[in-house]
Amino acid sequence: MMKGIKKWRLFSLVTALMVFLSGCGDERLSTLKPAGQVGRDQLNLMVLSTGIMVLVIVVVMIVYILVIMKFRRSKVGENVIPKQVEGNHTLELIWTIIPIILLLILAVPTVIATYNLADVSGMDKKDEDGNAKAVTVNVKANLYWWEFEYPDLGIVTAQELVVPTKEKVYFNLIAADVKHSFWIPAAGGKLDVNVDNLNKFYLEFDNASDGLEDGVFYGKCAELCGPSHALMDFKVKSLERDDFDAWAADMKASAEEQTPEGDVAQQGQEIFNTSCITCHAVSGSGSTGGVGPNLATFGDRNRVAGFMEHNEEKIKAWISNPEEYKPGNLMPQPKEINNGKDFTDQELTALTEYLMGLSVED
Repeated sequence: MMKGIKKWRLFSLVTALMVFLSGCGDERLSTLKPAGQVGRDQLNLMVLSTGIMVLVIVVVMIVYILVIMKFRRSKVGENVIPKQVEGNHTLELIWTIIPIILLLILAVPTVIATYNLADVSGMDKKDEDGNAKAVTVNVKANLYWWEFEYPDLGIVTAQELVVPTKEKVYFNLIAADVKHSFWIPAAGGKLDVNVDNLNKFYLEFDNASDGLEDGVFYGKCAELCGPSHALMDFKVKSLERDDFDAWAADMKASAEEQTPEGDVAQQGQEIFNTSCITCHAVSGSGSTGGVGPNLATFGDRNRVAGFMEHNEEKIKAWISNPEEYKPGNLMPQPKEINNGKDFTDQELTALTEYLMGLSVED
């Protein structure tokens, strides 16, 4: 009976591991399918280090098995002591030099790749007209959302990073509250986002993300930062350079106030302007500084609050009780911004209609 239980436990463990590992092949969030040169360099280092570790394990296991087979009691007897090799200079040289060689094989490419990734000199290069040659993004990590400012373009967005393909994109990382970590598994990186100092690095994206499921890569906070750390996700949309330039132009154009279509959406705008506007901007043009995420592209996103499905039901649920879905976040409860009352279903419907209409994409 006990053997049967143990077999089922082993089967359950293997099944759970298979489910966990099934995500390793997902291009949106897998380090094993790099989306750019940085990701490939880091994957090569992982393969190299894993290969060295496997080689060491195999050699040690072979020596271990040979020693057990050669000097087992049934073969040499009870009272036989094998020849001692203490002080053997040849063996000591072998097990000293070989580890040093293996460490050098691993250390040299690691150091080279680390310094290459830290080279952000291209961030300051200008063309003949004085315009920045590369795209730079100022990333600010907040509890529990991400803000992305493009200082050279004069635009800002949140929760969805948009980048051009086939060129280096530079990042300035800073935290607004506690320590976070910026990571796009498919592209590489994973760098600390601190409160007191600015970290810089770059990433590259080979192809547009529109061919992926949901049309985006997935990014995460990789540093335990609070009760909703696991929900601090963001999305990355990579576009061909012409499409990126068009998106940037549309973001700048969003500064012009537009009247929403339909009476319900207009009612939602009025509610938003009396309850939500103090924390959230609805224009992609300008600079950072909002208490809450910029909502200029809310209608273009595929997630609510970074992790919930992007539909009317989830939007209403999030506005009604943000603390229930993302504990520790700083978004106020409805009563705090709506004269001490919860939003009615009609008000929630109007707000949802208005928010879904905030879009810069055709």
